[in-house]
Amino acid sequence: MDSPPATGSEDTSDLIACPKCDALYRVVEPDPRERAVCARCHTVLIAPRARAGMQLIAISLTVVILVVAATIFPFLTIHIGGAWHSSSILDAVLSFRGGTFYALALTVAALIVFFPVLRALLTLYVLVPVVFDRPPARGARAAFNLSESLRPWSMAEVFAIGCAVALVKVVDLADVEFGPAFYMFSSLVILVVVQDTFLCRYSVWKALEE
Repeated sequence: MDSPPATGSEDTSDLIACPKCDALYRVVEPDPRERAVCARCHTVLIAPRARAGMQLIAISLTVVILVVAATIFPFLTIHIGGAWHSSSILDAVLSFRGGTFYALALTVAALIVFFPVLRALLTLYVLVPVVFDRPPARGARAAFNLSESLRPWSMAEVFAIGCAVALVKVVDLADVEFGPAFYMFSSLVILVVVQDTFLCRYSVWKALEE
């Protein structure tokens, strides 16, 4: 990127601010597969990709399907002393029900199920019209801003890490068998990372402005 511009009365429509360190740059759009990076903190500012819109739509649809399926199907089955117990993500959330734990149950459900699905649906709402050369949907800018605001609160990967730590402790006490939801959720975590990598936020904002 160019060096930060001087402040004053000049036009600021072609400026971009680094989301991490707030450094200002004049926009120089890179070619596909190239990236514009902040010179101060090395945060990626612009990273256009060919056909990224269709890829993001496909990933978002897959995320929605995987979250819904992973919530219903068994996550793991524990065998101990001839007895066994199978549990799903929905069972894990509902285990907190009762009394003051309802708030905790709702929080867990929101962080690992509702927020990832909502972000995927918002991404579809914003990108589908743009990718298919239609005018942006009503409220698309607000929808995309909400999706970005929810990004730190979508904690599917934190749940996966917590499960891994718990399994390390349980495996010495009982036989653990992974269910379909475990592999779905593992794929979901990878897809969420890929989605955030493929998404060029500058390109989306620019498309919505046009």
